[in-house]
Amino acid sequence: MSSEHNNPKNPIRIGSRGSQLALWQANHILYALRDAGYHVELEVIRTTGDRMQQPGFVPPADLDGKGIFIKEIEEALEEGRIDLAVHSLKDLPTKLAPQFTIAAIPKRADARDVWVCEQYWALHTLPMGGTIGTTSPRRRAQLLALRPDVQFVDVRGNIDTRLKKLAAGQCDALVLAAAGLDRLKRAEWVHQRFAPDELCPAPGQGALALETRSCEHVIDEARDAYIRQAIAFFNHPETRFCVEAERVTLDVLGGGCSLPIGVHCVPGYDKWRMYAQVIAPDGETMVQIDTEATLDTDPETLGQWVAEDLKAKGALALLASATL
Repeated sequence: MSSEHNNPKNPIRIGSRGSQLALWQANHILYALRDAGYHVELEVIRTTGDRMQQPGFVPPADLDGKGIFIKEIEEALEEGRIDLAVHSLKDLPTKLAPQFTIAAIPKRADARDVWVCEQYWALHTLPMGGTIGTTSPRRRAQLLALRPDVQFVDVRGNIDTRLKKLAAGQCDALVLAAAGLDRLKRAEWVHQRFAPDELCPAPGQGALALETRSCEHVIDEARDAYIRQAIAFFNHPETRFCVEAERVTLDVLGGGCSLPIGVHCVPGYDKWRMYAQVIAPDGETMVQIDTEATLDTDPETLGQWVAEDLKAKGALALLASATL
């Protein structure tokens, strides 16, 4: 540890969104760095995505929906106002701008989607025509494939806001990411965790990304190298392999969070296992893969292979129907 850079007057500055979950994630990294002997501070940055969730917000005409939760954070990183950004990995585009890099990916939390409901303990117990709160096209399509009769309610906002809307009777149930509820200790109404071959998670779901300036776009070469060295212990090789393979599949398919694509990779005893689903918006048509690869396969190759297999089975036509 460099005493020159590990100075309380010049701490490692972490940038994060201000939502409850984002702050938990950033503080998780902050406390671990402090335990390792580093001086660290947190800077909360309000993003376009945060403003979009406020009543009365009118999005600009040129808003393309990509990176709405990271734009202002990356600007602060590029300008040197922060040294490190902590993101939910699924918020990051599959290709970063060249001035940034994912320096570390910690061990992933539970990547599955969960059924959140006090009264009905599983999807199959929901009465005919019951309502589920979600805005995710992926979850809607996957749920319709399992229960064509269900109805959907747009429920937006942070986890607490959504849980309050559920408690107020705005919907019968929610489907959310397990990781966020587990991290915030709000899993009291979670009674079902969907297997990946039922609701295949979004690529990168449950994982965090620690983003820094890339080696080619440093502000202070020595300090930027110190930051990367400081956070290296967070990197979890198995998680990194899995999420990189998932993100390659998503990238090759040309998809994003607004399309019904699920991709999930898990390590086995002596192989990698990969699940993938592409589903028509009405849930009636689906292509899916459940495949294995040897441990010496690289994530780029695995992700490419899965994407090409999905294409061969008709995934592009389904994705085209989702954009109509």
